[in-house]
Amino acid sequence: MVKITDVARRAGVSPSTVSYALSGKRPISEETRQRVEAAISELGYRPHAGARALASSRSNVLALVVPLRAGLHVPVMMEFAVSVVTTARRHDHDVLLVTQEEGEEGLRRVADTALVDALILMDVQLHDPRLPLLRALERPSVVIGFPASPAGLTCVDLDFKAAGEACVEHLAGLGHRAVALVGSPPEVYVRQTAFAQHVVQGFTAAADRHRLASSVHPCEAGPGGARAVAERLLRQQPALTGVVVHNEPLLEPLIDAFEQLGLRVPGDLSVTAICPDELAESVRVPVTSVALPSVELGARAVELLMRKLGDGGPVPEATLLPPRMTERASTGRRAVP
Repeated sequence: MVKITDVARRAGVSPSTVSYALSGKRPISEETRQRVEAAISELGYRPHAGARALASSRSNVLALVVPLRAGLHVPVMMEFAVSVVTTARRHDHDVLLVTQEEGEEGLRRVADTALVDALILMDVQLHDPRLPLLRALERPSVVIGFPASPAGLTCVDLDFKAAGEACVEHLAGLGHRAVALVGSPPEVYVRQTAFAQHVVQGFTAAADRHRLASSVHPCEAGPGGARAVAERLLRQQPALTGVVVHNEPLLEPLIDAFEQLGLRVPGDLSVTAICPDELAESVRVPVTSVALPSVELGARAVELLMRKLGDGGPVPEATLLPPRMTERASTGRRAVP
């Protein structure tokens, strides 16, 4: 392993001079700095993480707070996490993943230590009890999600309200007059999880604007839940011809359930979704969808934190990504009897 003394010997300087070149704590000449940097490059020297932290009073670690609660689709949450980790590494930062459901206590436990420089908070509720503490912390933070009162926070997310509206607008444009939203599991709505609530707001607003018959149905994931909600929808809305799905694991089972009940997609029933593009493309009938940009959102959150930590200019309080819809085989014009 290459040591700081090896770098000093190669550059012809003292170990303390190498340390000053790395930390910037004392001025050194440009010529000396170049010799030190050349020696570091030639020898492949990497400063010890603990030494870097002591020199800079920073840990170069970000905390990603993502409680893995019931009703959340873990593969999608992990896409966010991988994006955060990958982007953080590009900025020479590591990520501490905090998954326990500890609320304010867990947030304070992490923030009150020297373990992390900044925090990213996920799975945000409309009236999240963690947010007053987050506003009061001295450490920078970014929230992936939009609570009811985002003032004093830095928030980034897909515009889920606009995404719900976009799905209804697409169906209305194809002549559909009766639509339904098959949403997240019930516990997600009970917690008032922000993204789910925003989708309902957008779906309902667009349906009302177009004077469509509409209904909202939380649904457990899995084939059993899909069959039950399909039967309920056809019983309650016999004129139904358009469905918006905001429940990733339910997408293919729901299409299967409708077809088992005699409705062809898209001949009798058009289906849209808010989900990752890879999932929408992989279904037996590729689904018209608004993309869930988890990779971009994770990267944006880290970039905003880096700017707050002093690596860039002013930071906007609100960053809403506009919905991007891709039309596929699951939607078509409403058949006129």
